[in-house]
Amino acid sequence: MRTIGFTSSHRDLSALLAGAAVTAGCAGAAFALLDLASPVRGPLTLFFLVAAPAAACAYWLRGLDPWAHALASVSAAVVVDLLVAQAMLALRVWSVRGGVAAVAVLSAAAFLPALARRLRHRAPRRRT
Repeated sequence: MRTIGFTSSHRDLSALLAGAAVTAGCAGAAFALLDLASPVRGPLTLFFLVAAPAAACAYWLRGLDPWAHALASVSAAVVVDLLVAQAMLALRVWSVRGGVAAVAVLSAAAFLPALARRLRHRAPRRRT
């Protein structure tokens, strides 16, 4: 009897889609930061502006069911984007490059402690 669940092909597809999403986000950030003209600059930059903060917040929201997790992550991404835009407009320093850079820095600031925490918990413990 076959069991229903994720097979290796489903896991491979998930990894492929995650890699494609990271590549698209990095390409969008590169297009915006380097001011390259391309028809895909707008959609890829918007994808980066939503995906980077959402992925950074996703670790901190574990424990929720999948739909609530996705909704909370995307909502947090929209909040980060709006706060960056509002702060830059209030300080009169608005630019597309600056906005993308600020979102990247805030996303990295949220993601790196989560990554360090995950790596610290995976590290083998020493016996003395």
